[in-house]
Amino acid sequence: MKVKSILAASAVALGLSMSAVAADKHVAITQIVEHPALDACRKGVQDGLAAAGYKVGENLQWSYESAQGNPATAAQVAKKFAGDAPDVIVAISTPSAQTVAASARHIPLVFTAVTDPLGAKLVKDLNKPGKLITGITDLSPIDKHVGLVKQIVPTAKTLGVIYNPGEANSVTLVSMLHTEAQAQGLAVVEAAATKSADVLAAARSLVGKADAIYVPLDNTVVSALEAVIKVAEQNDLPLISGDTDSVGRGSIAALGFNYYDVGVQTGEMVARILNGEKPGDISVERVQTLELYLNPGAAERMGVKLSDELIGNAKEIIK
Repeated sequence: MKVKSILAASAVALGLSMSAVAADKHVAITQIVEHPALDACRKGVQDGLAAAGYKVGENLQWSYESAQGNPATAAQVAKKFAGDAPDVIVAISTPSAQTVAASARHIPLVFTAVTDPLGAKLVKDLNKPGKLITGITDLSPIDKHVGLVKQIVPTAKTLGVIYNPGEANSVTLVSMLHTEAQAQGLAVVEAAATKSADVLAAARSLVGKADAIYVPLDNTVVSALEAVIKVAEQNDLPLISGDTDSVGRGSIAALGFNYYDVGVQTGEMVARILNGEKPGDISVERVQTLELYLNPGAAERMGVKLSDELIGNAKEIIK
């Protein structure tokens, strides 16, 4: 199991022993897999805590472990943190949150980057979570994502979607996609990838069946996005993603959240709990701000040209 301790690194850098570092509070963070969006979220959590007065190496112990995309490892991480008994556990992604909720019920849990907290059975009421769990939901604006696909590929009739049917958040998003796509005149073709090694084959299965590919906020697929990009470029299949970090990697466009900002919002919530608020009394928060990211070079490689109007509305243009 890969363990990363920022606190330990800080202590070594300062020439201090771990016992010499004052750690008034302890926050443990678990993440299902490492990819740019989730990594940015984790950085935002730490910065949000620092802005609230909780700084690593001064008055905060920070523990971090990644499950490297393995649900069994995620469960091991959750059990380890349950034994460590930190003041708060932060779980990035639905699978990580579910394992912590099952294994560390006596410790406050703040989830983040979770699409459907109700469907994942993390909470029963978004406004009054109860117990020791609350967090941030990043439910995608699927209707706007379908609209973006139609702006980029006006002639599209069929939209391919690659997702892991084992991720509860992805199942929710794909169900929403079917509804919204039908309302906007598009048929949906699914391609399943239960692990990152399956993503390339899933992408290839859409060639000849779809006019464009959509990748939702699915950790399995996003972690292997380069495989999808390869297929998209080789077959002139426009690729649109649900998270903005994917645009820098080679997707044409994404209308979504800045996951660093999501992390900062999460860190602020964690600080409230460290300051004495009960997690169950804090409503689950939504991410409000949407940003449009575009990659004209990727569009050209996938056989489409972005309109001047679309470019003019972009928060960021990837060169």
